[in-house]
Amino acid sequence: MLYQSAGQRSAKSPVSVANSARRLEPAPSEATADTTEVRLREKGTDKVHIYEAWAWEEEAPDDAPEWLEGQGTITEANVSKEGIKHLEE
Repeated sequence: MLYQSAGQRSAKSPVSVANSARRLEPAPSEATADTTEVRLREKGTDKVHIYEAWAWEEEAPDDAPEWLEGQGTITEANVSKEGIKHLEE
């Protein structure tokens, strides 16, 4: 479970984590990755946050942690915020 810092909320207050059925298929490189639009509704508001997301595979770094050894490649991902849309009532 994730927790926010004490400055953001009371100490050790759990944070909601959105789970999605959407998975990004990694491309062979970032340059060839296709973007996917992701929309997340902000709970309790009329706001929908819009992002472009993409994923790609890279060689695992030489200084990778022990649990990553032998993997060969790792999946990297990135998002870019495109804006906020307000829902109409």
